[in-house]
Amino acid sequence: VQLQASGGGLTQAGGSLKLSCAASGIYSSITAMGWYRQAPGKQRELVATVTNHGRTIIEDPVKGRFIISMDNAKKTAFLQMNALKPEDTGVYYCVVDIYGSDGWLWGQGTQVTVSS
Repeated sequence: VQLQASGGGLTQAGGSLKLSCAASGIYSSITAMGWYRQAPGKQRELVATVTNHGRTIIEDPVKGRFIISMDNAKKTAFLQMNALKPEDTGVYYCVVDIYGSDGWLWGQGTQVTVSS
């Protein structure tokens, strides 16, 4: 299984970025995809998840600003991040849950930096 995350970068506070995560090497059904993030010196935290039926969970720190979606056919998840704040800075990790797996499968992170 490979998860290729992209779309990170540097932006100013109030700006927007869109992350993408393409899954490959998966021969079982994807049940959900999501994003975690880890800020410098802090623990990794869940940001948002989406199921293959389109049900989403958005964590409180980003609720109303971030939107998660998934293209089932392309096995790709997206995270639209709006009204970014400096505290959104961190490494964002894509995760996928597939049928029969024991928990999330992790991809490499992509850096998001928001300047004040």
